[in-house]
Amino acid sequence: MNDGLLLALPVVLPALLFAALGLAWLLDLRPSEAAVGRATSTCWALAVLAVAALVLGSLGGLPPPSVEFGRWFFGGGRHVTLALRADALSLVMLSLSASLVGIVAVFSRRYMHRDPGFHRFFILLNMFGAGVMLLFAAEPFELLAVGWELVGAASVLLVAFYQQREAPARGALRVLAAYRCADIGLLAGIALLHHAHGAPSGATAAAVAFCFLFAAMGKSAQVPFSGWLPRAMEGPTPSSAIFYGALSVHAGAYLLLRARPFLDASAWAAGAVVAVGALTALQGALVGRTCPDAKTSLAHATATQLGLIFVEIGLGWDVLALWHIAGHAVLRTAQFLRAPSLLHDHHRLHSGAGGHLTSAGAPFGALLPRPFQDWLYGFALDLRGRGLS
Repeated sequence: MNDGLLLALPVVLPALLFAALGLAWLLDLRPSEAAVGRATSTCWALAVLAVAALVLGSLGGLPPPSVEFGRWFFGGGRHVTLALRADALSLVMLSLSASLVGIVAVFSRRYMHRDPGFHRFFILLNMFGAGVMLLFAAEPFELLAVGWELVGAASVLLVAFYQQREAPARGALRVLAAYRCADIGLLAGIALLHHAHGAPSGATAAAVAFCFLFAAMGKSAQVPFSGWLPRAMEGPTPSSAIFYGALSVHAGAYLLLRARPFLDASAWAAGAVVAVGALTALQGALVGRTCPDAKTSLAHATATQLGLIFVEIGLGWDVLALWHIAGHAVLRTAQFLRAPSLLHDHHRLHSGAGGHLTSAGAPFGALLPRPFQDWLYGFALDLRGRGLS
């Protein structure tokens, strides 16, 4: 099979399934849960096989495959060629995305069984899958922005999935506000690239880097946008796993990895990435220790690791950051999917250890003076209470 077709398949298949399920829902045609589940599982199994074939080709020394969709935005002698391309960075993220969305799709067939929103959930899951595969395979930033928007729309709609309750709707509005504010950075950066007349340099490259950093901060829940992440846990557990544990939250880090030439052109921008990441990691580590429930604790742990990934990107450790993203995505998916049974596991371990389970951070916290420990705890509680985390 042609490599270009293999690259287009993981993007087109979920998009077609999303369109088919969405049209059936609008026409009030409700296929059975088994049919929807099998169609989604088959779609993502084919996507995994296509990406695996691309990975094998890459390991065999073949050039990165690409699919072009022609030249767009003619005017003033300038144009943009929209294309999909699978280079080393894209292949890692595409492999991760296809595998994890497929796992969550299979898991959700049982988890969402007999839920009134079963069909709506799978429509949004496939919408997200198409968006995230497009985001990670897009060649120019203009096409990346399309996948970016699809991922954002699916995220907001799934946070508000249980729409009969007030808290999910309020959480979805918080996510939407954070996303839309930060998306200004992505649009501004693309606009600057359009006016750069070729590869930007100097002040223009630095401005693009800062714009993309602002966009990445919102998508990856960095300070001051970190407050939306715990509120996004109002959605179903499978969507929390795939969006806010595995893929959606890493889109900002991926954008910065794609923007490496602009970061290299501006030491100030790279330093800002390090500063934002370090501040978020510190805040997440502090506030996470005050959370009484599993999913909120995992949300703050996710923000902490994302902050460390930003630090690695800012320091130029791209390979380490990519490995960190892959490992963190797999771990968080497993943890979120296991969250409903986490309390049962804890009680079993607690009993097996004779009632002596120590918190992972206790040895480090014990090194601090007790008054300072109390102050830090109160400070973290205050951050939570003010809605900053």
